[in-house]
Amino acid sequence: MTMPTPTEPGDEAEPGTPGTGENLCRHCNGTGEHDGEPCPVCGGTGKVTEGLAGG
Repeated sequence: MTMPTPTEPGDEAEPGTPGTGENLCRHCNGTGEHDGEPCPVCGGTGKVTEGLAGG
């Protein structure tokens, strides 16, 4: 049994959900930091899971 991948506040869905993909976090522009702290939207990863357009 695999453990679910934790989501971050900016994720629209669980990673691996059909019709979604990984994108750069718009809040930190993919750096993982905001004002010298881990980004509160992506949790410091610089990436978020979002719905794909046209799906």
